Amino acid sequence: MQDITDQLMTLFAGINMWAALGVTFVAGLMRGFAGFGSAMLMAPIFAMLFGSADMVVTVVAIELIVSFQLFPQVRQHADWKLLTPMSIAACAAMPLGVWLLASMDKNAIITGVSAVIVLFVVVMWTGWRYKGPRSNPATIMVGAISGAMMATTSVGGPPVLLYLLSGNDPPQVNRANIVTYYFLTQFLLIAIVMATGVAGIEALIRAVILLPVMLLGTWIGGRAFHGLGNENLYRHVALAILFATGVFGLFRGWLIG
Repeated sequence: MQDITDQLMTLFAGINMWAALGVTFVAGLMRGFAGFGSAMLMAPIFAMLFGSADMVVTVVAIELIVSFQLFPQVRQHADWKLLTPMSIAACAAMPLGVWLLASMDKNAIITGVSAVIVLFVVVMWTGWRYKGPRSNPATIMVGAISGAMMATTSVGGPPVLLYLLSGNDPPQVNRANIVTYYFLTQFLLIAIVMATGVAGIEALIRAVILLPVMLLGTWIGGRAFHGLGNENLYRHVALAILFATGVFGLFRGWLIG
């Protein structure tokens, strides 16, 4: 018990934890409103603050609890026929991602996840949409790519988001599909990363500390989703925040590299 108390005091002692609290609150706002963006915001910054392996566990643990909170509200709108093979493929590809996480340099992961974020935002801004069929092979491929990316960087959303948003589904279905996908995949990822010893218990303790801030932001963001009509304005603001975060991560990676 004393060891855990000492770890908690150490976590709060530095400015890193206070920076993480602010980032987590903004991430919660984004997740609660749109159902996406929180992991993309937290991942590069947490990797800089705490290291890439701990970042994956901390971010995914927070996201998992938020998924538990949001899932009952959206499950009736989810497209289970689409999400089931995608989630199975993602889980099957996670061991490859964990191997990459253990093998790659921290700065390479920061640069990689930042590049993915910038590319994703640019694609979203241009209005490009996937035009191909939503066949089972395409769905499985998207899930596998996402699962490997999620295990390596905690950011597995971009391929899934671009794929899911390619159809003509209404916003509540898109939001439900995104939330449900995270709900179905994140628990296994935490179990795999912890079982391999890539990250330690401190990453989970950090997630517990940050969780109330994330839940508060998610609650406020969820209320805004139901109470505000200008979704396009929020979408552009959220994408601008993600773009700035990605660019910052890229420049930091290049400077250190």
